[in-house]
Amino acid sequence: MKRILFIDDNEPFRTSFARILERRGFAVTQAEDGRVGLNKFREEPPDLVICDLIMPEMEGMETIQELRRFKPDVRIVAISGGGRVNPMDYLKIAGMMGAVEKLAKPFSSDELITVIERLIGPANAVAD
Repeated sequence: MKRILFIDDNEPFRTSFARILERRGFAVTQAEDGRVGLNKFREEPPDLVICDLIMPEMEGMETIQELRRFKPDVRIVAISGGGRVNPMDYLKIAGMMGAVEKLAKPFSSDELITVIERLIGPANAVAD
């Protein structure tokens, strides 16, 4: 079973998408900020990380840097609603820092699943 770490401070948003992904057969671990996400990543590195960029405690950019430092080949999908600026600005920077895919909020579950399956395959496929 493919494992996903979903890091986002918006609990209803994170939980909703986690349930959708679990129904598709993915094992999803949730984290409410980058610091918690890094701890969970170190405990059991997932096949993919979905990381919001605007969060308290530890911003997504710093989280992405730390994830890549710990495991350089980690697959990261950066997500952002942008806060006070255009989300594309944050997402462009996230791409330069190592996110392999970027999605601007709001996005649909189909968009997210398409990105995930392109990066790690369907949930029931054998992990690399």
